[in-house]
Formats: sequence, structure tokens, C-alpha cells
Amino acid sequence: MPGIEKLPIEETLEDSPQTRSLLGVFEEDTAAISSYCTQLYQAMNRIYDAQNELSAATHLTSRLLKEYDKQRFPLGRDDEVMSSTLQQFAKVIDELSSCHAVLSTQLADAMMFPITQFKERDLKEILTLKEVFQIASDDHDTAINRYSRLSKRRDNDKLRAEVVEDVYTSRKKQHQTMMHYFCSLNTLQYKKKTALLEPLLGYMQAQISFFKLGSENLTQQWEDFLGTIGTSVQNVRREMEEEVGQMQQTIQQMERACDSLYAPCDPDPAHSPVCRNLTRKQGYLYIRNKTGLVSSSWERQYFFTQGGNLMQQGRGEVAGGLVTDLDNCSVMAVDSDDRRFCFQVTSFDGKKVVTLQAESRKDCEEWIATINNISKRIYLSENAEELAARVNQSALEAVTPSPSFQQRHESMRPTSKGRSGRASSISSVSSEPSPALSVLSLDALVAPDTPIQFDIISPVSEEVLEQSKPTAQSGRRSNPFGESGNTSEDSEDSILHQLFIVRFLGSMEVRSGDSADVISETMRQILAARAIHNIFRMTESHLLVTCDCLKLIDPQTQVTRLRFPLSSVLQCSSHQDNKRLFGFVLQTAGGRVVCYIFESNNDGEKICDSVGLAQQIAFHSEMDRKAVEKKKEQDKAKEKQQEELSKQRQIEKDLEEQSRLIAASSRPGNNPPTTTAPAASDGQFLVLSNSQSEDSDVGEEGKKKDESEA
Repeated sequence: MPGIEKLPIEETLEDSPQTRSLLGVFEEDTAAISSYCTQLYQAMNRIYDAQNELSAATHLTSRLLKEYDKQRFPLGRDDEVMSSTLQQFAKVIDELSSCHAVLSTQLADAMMFPITQFKERDLKEILTLKEVFQIASDDHDTAINRYSRLSKRRDNDKLRAEVVEDVYTSRKKQHQTMMHYFCSLNTLQYKKKTALLEPLLGYMQAQISFFKLGSENLTQQWEDFLGTIGTSVQNVRREMEEEVGQMQQTIQQMERACDSLYAPCDPDPAHSPVCRNLTRKQGYLYIRNKTGLVSSSWERQYFFTQGGNLMQQGRGEVAGGLVTDLDNCSVMAVDSDDRRFCFQVTSFDGKKVVTLQAESRKDCEEWIATINNISKRIYLSENAEELAARVNQSALEAVTPSPSFQQRHESMRPTSKGRSGRASSISSVSSEPSPALSVLSLDALVAPDTPIQFDIISPVSEEVLEQSKPTAQSGRRSNPFGESGNTSEDSEDSILHQLFIVRFLGSMEVRSGDSADVISETMRQILAARAIHNIFRMTESHLLVTCDCLKLIDPQTQVTRLRFPLSSVLQCSSHQDNKRLFGFVLQTAGGRVVCYIFESNNDGEKICDSVGLAQQIAFHSEMDRKAVEKKKEQDKAKEKQQEELSKQRQIEKDLEEQSRLIAASSRPGNNPPTTTAPAASDGQFLVLSNSQSEDSDVGEEGKKKDESEA
């Protein structure tokens, strides 16, 4: 068979998520076969029931046969022989659709019986086995959970024997049911072909025997074709019988060989010794999850190692999730109060601790040895088994249960001096290329002397540190990222506030921010570097877009991690294919050009549009501010000019008054204090103004004062 041939009966005992996922594909294929068979059955039933609607029924049958290629069969999409055969049948039925008489007896015996038998017997048998398998699987989960909860302090031999017997019975029942269920699903792939071809073969034979109206050439032409199809059906049936025999033989062998593996107790060490040279391992474990301050729960998951990481995967999940990083970690067996065969994995920095429970002591020791080997980065070397043999001694020491993991961890914790030395050693190890990566050419991915920053916590430029120093000296509270506690005040007056959930992928310095392809090239290099170094962890933040700046805020503490002035953002764009990826280029105060790459839950173009809108609003606000400042300057200039004019007029007025006073004081004789002067020589009177008369009075008073003083 093309594609996925059959379900592996040999892997039924392990019952891994991969096997369950493959089983789901076969069950989906069975549902598709059932749906398609139901449609074909209805079409053929219309041919049998209504002779006067024979033309319409044969046309529907022909159309269904033509649509076989469009059906979503996960296991039969590449069967070109079956497809071409059905297409040929569709062509024949199209030619015979003009005939409106059918022999009911021949159709009932040759066409309706095989398809009915396949639909009512074979497909229902699959559904029954599926229900029985589901019940057996649930019973096994219940039994294994009951076995794992056996108390170590209160040891009851009778209760333990009952639980072990229950586990043995349920596991054996699940294994046997699963093997028969797999056998039926594999057999269905052969029955599917016969169930589709035999009714069509009987239908064609009935049509040929009924229509004798000058169809000798047609009959001679299609008899050879039908003979070939009959031979193919016999070959498929013979192949199915051989495959069923082989699967039954495999089931018997597996039942005899796996009888000792049904019990969860430790096997005989002579027949199954502990392997301590493993660098990869997978299997079911229990993991402890905290549900409160002092309470916890245990959950059964499928664990496996991938490179230097410990992964877990639940039933029904397509891919696994990261549990912890095993590089430079520590692992040891621990003595739990309520569980047996427990071990603990602690990350290299001591911040993350994972407690796991194995099914047996042998399984626990193999997990500890495997994690020890991975922690020493043995999986990256060429001769992993030889190096693993050297660290077996440390693995044996870790297997011994410790009464208090906290005391042992405190005794193993280095001093401040040792911690700094360890940090320097870790940094030196990470800077050197590992043996697995030495064959790769990083120059093609990252420009020379251009580091990539994957952690958003580290300072991105020296300007941030320089800004944080005066803040700390002035006594103002500052956060660990170099920003003061009131950094949000500068964005309170902004008319634009948009918040997005983003994950930081990395940043690197670029040569220029003017090129349109600089962001896409940076995305390519950062994603390639993450794939090479197996970096899966990403820092999630809230990106706040305002008219003044872009802020990365911690979603838990609401502390501003980084702040980018909007004026320093040169460009922002998203990925052409993956719209969730976006980045922006900004220029620091020191003249460096840095490109930041993020992944968003939403469309990256929306974030870029929001940044562009903020820049437009900021530009118009700046233009309005400059226009207001220019108008204020013009108003100040006008006011200053008016003040100068008023001062000049006042000076002119003062000069005129002084000239009048001088003229009045220099006039000879005493004039009476009247406004009418004596007659002039020509016989006319001289009339003085009020100001002149006042000036003359002041002049006379001045003269009298001078005379009295003399």
C-alpha cells in the first residue's frame, strides 16, 4: 500500500503518543471510508429501488466514482491504480446510463450484498473494537494511577498484590485489545478495495447480461477489462489473507514475549541490566505540579530528550513542549514522602526544579544516567558511548536517595567567588563553538564581529546606563533596566495608546537603516542563529505604542523594560510570508543603528501601521508646535515694536516740552498771568495757549526765586 502501510503492532505495548497519533490517522481514514461507503451505498440503493430513475442513479454513481480522487483519505491518496480503475468504471457507467431497465434479482445478489456486508459487518466491527479499546485504556490508566499512589510507609502486602494484579490484568487487556484493533484497522485497508470493486463488478456483469441489443463489440471490449478487475480483486484478497496471517502470528509472539513486561515491578537484572550509556531516552513519567503553598498534584506525561532539552508531550498532542534545559544541570534521586522512584532535575542556575517519578527503580536509574550524560554535553561528541562510560561513577552516586534535597543542594551551592568563576566558565564554554556546530559556517548567517542579543533583559546600549547613573545619584527610585519609576508620565498626554502582546526574538546592530531589506535580512540571520543554537525561549512583553515612544513592559510587574523614542525609529515592517514577524530599526544617541525583531500574536502589519500612525501624529504635533512658537515670536516682535514706537513718541513729546520751557524762560519782561499778550507793534494782540501761559508762569516764579536767594 502507498503512504503509511499499516499500524505497527510491535509498538502497542509502549503505547507512545506517536503510536496514538498514528492511530488517530487510521481512525480518521476509517471515518472517511465509512462516509464514502455510505454515499456509494445510497447511490446503489437508488439503482435497485427505482427502475424508472435508473439514469439519474447511474449518473450519481459515476459522479461519486469520479470524485474518489477528491476524497481526503489519509492512507489512500496516492493509490493511482485504484483511482484509474474507478475512473474507468465511471466512464463505463456513463455509457450505460442511457439504459432504463435493470434485473432486480441480479442487482440484489451481485451489487447490494457485498456493499451491505461491508457496511453492516466490517465497519461496525471497527466501531465495536474502538469502544472496547477505549474502555481497556481507561481501566489501565485507573490501575496504573492506583499503583503509583501506593504508600511507602504503610506497606500492605495484600493490597500491593491486588494492585499489581489489577495493573497486570488491565495492561494485558489493553495490549491484547489494542493489537486486535490495529489488526482490524490494517485489514480494513484491503477490505476497502474489495468492498468498492466487487459491487461494481457485479453491477457491470448484470448490465452486460441484460443488455444484448447489438452490444457484441461493446461486450467483447469490456469483458477483458472486467476479467482484469476480477483478477485484481482476487490478488488483493489473497494479499489481505497473507497479511492477516502475519499479523496474527506477530500478535501471538508479542503476547508470549511481553508477558513479563506487563507487571510494573523491576525486571530481573540479569536479563535486563541498567544501561548507563544512554544519551537519549523516552517514556512515561509522573511530574509534580504545585497547586498551592503546600499542596501539589502528580500528572502522568510522556517525556523524551531532544538535544540538550527535556520535553513533555500529552496524549493527543502533535508536538512536545519544553520542560527544562539539561545543559550543566544537576540530577539526583530524592526520597519523597508519598512516592517511590523519584528524582529531581535542577537547572544550572538553581532557579528551576523539576520532580519526576519513574515506574521502576531501573527506569529511574536510566533516566538519571541519561540526564547526567546530557548535562555533560556528551551528546555533541562523536563517541558518545565512550564518554558516557566515564561519567557512570557520578551517575551511580546520584542514584542514592538523599533524605533532604535542600540540604544537599545548599552544601553543593558555591560561594560568591566560586559562583562568579562558574559564570565565567559558562560564558567561555558558550562562546566556543561546540563540536556539533563546528561544521557550520556562521559567517554566512551573521556578519563578522556582529553579536546577536537574544535576551531583552541585558542593556542594549551604553546610553541607557549613562542615563541611569544620574538618576540613581539624585536619590530617585530606578528599576533594573535603567529607567526611573515615573517614566510613564511622558506618555500620559499622548492621544495614542495601543498595546500589543509580543515576544522578543533578538536584536543586532546593522550597518545602515536606510535599506528596505535590512529588516528581512536581520530576521533571516536571527532565526537561523536560533535554529543553530537550539534557542527556543522567548521573552514575552507588552509593546505600548504612543505618540512619544515605544515601550516594552513586563506583563507581570508592569515595569518598563526598554523605552525607544519615536523619533529614533527609522523604519518598521513585517515579514513577507509570516505576517506575525515584524521588526523596526532605530538609531541610538551614540550613532549606532540597531534592528529589533519580534513575534506577535496578531498581524505584524497592524503593529507597523500603528507605529506609522504614531509617527504621523507626532509629525503633525511637531508642526503645530512649531507654528504656535512662530506665532508667539511674531506677536512678541510686534509688541516690542509697539513699545519702541511708544517710547520714541514719549521722547519726542518730552523734547517738545523742554523746547517750550526754554523758549518761555528766555523771553524778556514780565508778562501778566493772562492768556492775552500786549498788542504788537502792528496793533494786533498775541494770544497764548494754555501750555505757553503755564510755561511763562513757571519762568516768572523761577526768576523771583533766584532774586530772593540772591
